[in-house]
Amino acid sequence: MGKIMFDKKYVSSREPIVFKTPIRVLSHAAVGGKNEKKGPLGEYIDVYCDDEKLSCDTWENAESEMCRIALDIALSKAKIKESTVDYLIAGDLMNQCTGAGYGLSSFDIPYFGLYGACSTFAEGITIGGMMIESGAANCVAIVVSSHFCTAERQYRFPLEYGSFAEETAQTTVTGAGCVILCKDSEKGVFLTSALPGIVCDRGIKDAANMGAAMCTAAADTLIRYFEKSELSTKDFDLVATGDLGHEGFLMAREMLIPKIAGIEKVYNDCGIMIFDTKTQDVGSGGSGCGCSAVVTAGYIMSQLEEKKMKRVALAGTGAMMSPQSLLQGRSIPAVAHLVTFESR
Repeated sequence: MGKIMFDKKYVSSREPIVFKTPIRVLSHAAVGGKNEKKGPLGEYIDVYCDDEKLSCDTWENAESEMCRIALDIALSKAKIKESTVDYLIAGDLMNQCTGAGYGLSSFDIPYFGLYGACSTFAEGITIGGMMIESGAANCVAIVVSSHFCTAERQYRFPLEYGSFAEETAQTTVTGAGCVILCKDSEKGVFLTSALPGIVCDRGIKDAANMGAAMCTAAADTLIRYFEKSELSTKDFDLVATGDLGHEGFLMAREMLIPKIAGIEKVYNDCGIMIFDTKTQDVGSGGSGCGCSAVVTAGYIMSQLEEKKMKRVALAGTGAMMSPQSLLQGRSIPAVAHLVTFESR
């Protein structure tokens, strides 16, 4: 076989992807449950669901309904029809991504189901940006969701069992987030760069300590980004990881401070931001696909639109295990995908 040749335009996947095409966040929407509404960022949630079943017959159908509502609100905010959207990228924590699959099936948009665990939102935004950058699309919608009750049923115990969570355990966010990206040079919030994550496995087997399992992947991605990027932490108002919770946040922070100058001044975690762990019974903080999605599509986008923040980096973290791998005693590998947004 001949040697594979790369031209000068080729960029390794280990380098940050800097988007040359103006990719604007045309619209965004956040849906949350009653606990999320009561949290510190509750005012940034567009629609909250006081009934966790949303008048549906199952929790799984309720999660699907949250996906539908999030995309519907985002389309309404953007004042566009679904025919304007070229592709729909969506995912959740349930087997075969059924939350997104069922919930978005009524939309007449080509659909890509995506699974990156809790990193799915950042992963979807990365892929959507690459689609627009390549010229394959002008408009892409990304929708992700999670639900406390569906996650408990799939990964842990039935709610009726009444099990007690450990201090390091996190609470799955009941929520859905959507952003619609488009090729547009008008003023607004823009997706400016991305860095795909590399799977890291610390050998952690404790499913009640997901922050410890994911923190190394988060640190790896952030260190690689700031090593290769022309930007420093001084250029960011916020650098947020996806959902490490207090436990993982402290571990990641310990790894990041010696490697990234000034990171402690701008670093936070969506799992900490979405809940008040002192007054809400949520353990170490929030988790789930909906965690970073609700924080980003609600709070972060609002701050950027109002120019209260200029530039933000989100490193969505995901634990790539399954109920079967946990039962088989396997360790929990993790990945973190990074995207950056800028207000112009």
